[in-house]
Amino acid sequence: MKKTSATISKESPAKQLEGFIAKYDPAVARLARACRSALRKRLPTANELVYDNYQFLAIGYGPNERTSECVVSLAVSPKGPALCFIYGATLPDPGKVLFGGGNQVRFARLESAATLSNPRVEALLRAALKQAKTPMPKTGKGVTIIKSISAKQRPRRKPA
Repeated sequence: MKKTSATISKESPAKQLEGFIAKYDPAVARLARACRSALRKRLPTANELVYDNYQFLAIGYGPNERTSECVVSLAVSPKGPALCFIYGATLPDPGKVLFGGGNQVRFARLESAATLSNPRVEALLRAALKQAKTPMPKTGKGVTIIKSISAKQRPRRKPA
């Protein structure tokens, strides 16, 4: 069941997002926070569209509130975060950074936030931004928007 942040909580979107991240093992949560911070610095004008889904916590980065126009997302699972390229199947990947075999999405594993500044990952990000239908705004600051929270979720921590 999808609900908007207005029907879920009176907390700010930032506080809600922090609560979603805090559900994970401390090491995964620290890495997710560091990767999110690096993406905010890299894409300061992008909106963050947050989906606390059944399987993953997904934070999409796009030029507006439309999910279909997100360029990348940070997908957090109990195994750790990954950078998902929404239209990754069409990106050149000479460095063989991307994983996945679907028709559209590809992802890069994030061992640390520094992975985001790896030249091969940065080249993929530049290419994804270049092919985006709607460019990111040149000025301003993106906002965090809680798009949905799944009532039923898989465990966010690895079993003991």
